[in-house]
Amino acid sequence: MKLASLKNHTRDGQLVVVSRDLRHAASAAHIAPTLQHAIDHWADVLPALQALYAQLNEGKAPGTIAFDAAAAASPLPRAYQWLDGSAYLSHVELVRKARGAAMPQEFLKDPLMYQGSSDYFTGPLDPVLVASEDWGVDLEAEIAVITDDVPMLCTPEEAARHVKLVMILNDTSLRHIIPAELNKGFGFLNGKGVTAFSPVAVTPDELGDAWDGRKLNLPLTVHVNNAKLGSPSAGTDMYFDFPALISHAAKTRPLGAGTVIGSGTVSNHDRSAGFCCISEARAMETVELGEPKTPFFAFGDRVRVEMFDAAGRSIFGAIDQQVLQYAR
Repeated sequence: MKLASLKNHTRDGQLVVVSRDLRHAASAAHIAPTLQHAIDHWADVLPALQALYAQLNEGKAPGTIAFDAAAAASPLPRAYQWLDGSAYLSHVELVRKARGAAMPQEFLKDPLMYQGSSDYFTGPLDPVLVASEDWGVDLEAEIAVITDDVPMLCTPEEAARHVKLVMILNDTSLRHIIPAELNKGFGFLNGKGVTAFSPVAVTPDELGDAWDGRKLNLPLTVHVNNAKLGSPSAGTDMYFDFPALISHAAKTRPLGAGTVIGSGTVSNHDRSAGFCCISEARAMETVELGEPKTPFFAFGDRVRVEMFDAAGRSIFGAIDQQVLQYAR
């Protein structure tokens, strides 16, 4: 099943069911007005949503409309909680290597994770607004899951059952702001810009064999200004899988329904597939050439993030954004 939130006069959008081919949509407002409402009452609304999805794919859903990703907000336009991990240690290792630092062994024991801003996610085709190119504007292409209520001390085995929806995302990172923030020892704040999720969120069963209950085994493709930056495999080299990330987040507290958990930048030890962020390309250039060559985003640049199934069909729709200067 594929779900989206169309922009309307409210902050949380209108829930719609989207056809498997991403061409059509049908309002689900009579079942659940918003995606957050659906997650809050998942067991109760799931049968009706699945029935509507089946009708839509058969061309029999009432009030069917063309699905326009430009009219979509992120599936959860705002969330009660956004926790972003760094599950691909190949990314951490390369970025640290470029600045002459080894990866600490404790990074192998527990996931890196921070709590990000979740009061405002942008739509998948909305611009990335930043005030200055000097901030070092970068993307981070990731996988994310949405959970229902997760109890404290949830084990990884238990955590797998709490994954209700899967998305892809672009997490804007401001690389020239981040170092000073991290040096304070208190985590990210201004170093992270807006975050955009895919036009649709999908249930794990929709992913077929590509979802093994723990991770998504497909490439994630990134283009910058129509040039391919990379398509590393999201299922390869994910050192901490999603149940591990969820369990880690729930170690000392429960997680509320609608919690969004990100994988961090998808990255492979085999660099031949390219990269899901500019900083990793720059780190590789620094290691091999002595200095980075790939520039961060300039105003007017575009980024596109998308995932395709084995038949080449877009699963989540595309995140397609232009970097623009913010003016008050």
